[in-house]
Amino acid sequence: MTPIMSKSDAAELIVAARIRRGLSWSELADKLGAPVVWTTAALLGQHPMTEEQARQVCQLLELDEPVAESLRSQPYRGGGKEALSDPTIYRFVEALAVYGPALKELIHEEFGDGIMSAINFRVDLARRPDPEGDRVVVTFDGKFLDYKW
Repeated sequence: MTPIMSKSDAAELIVAARIRRGLSWSELADKLGAPVVWTTAALLGQHPMTEEQARQVCQLLELDEPVAESLRSQPYRGGGKEALSDPTIYRFVEALAVYGPALKELIHEEFGDGIMSAINFRVDLARRPDPEGDRVVVTFDGKFLDYKW
């Protein structure tokens, strides 16, 4: 019996097929009827897809069943150490290192003792024109979970 294709191997095939077919992540998300950030993360291996979603993606990208099987499998979430060396990803780490303690204090002041869920969670990305250079707007929208003692 052959093992299930790894999420990283499936992601490499997906990225190549998407580029070669001239499709954007947004177009793929629209075809699936799912949010673009979630769709991109799922196709890069961070979320499992339903059987229907995996089938649709593989049809659009002309990929075979081993990729669909990988898309349906449960992931190990989070990036490896190599991901942290990417400049774009590292800027998020840096921003949270600088502003994380302040955000934590403000969450506690506004909501009380608890955390923002990253499971019951939405994330969005937008471009905002600015005369000094376009701005990247990232919105984290997580349910507040209070600590119950």
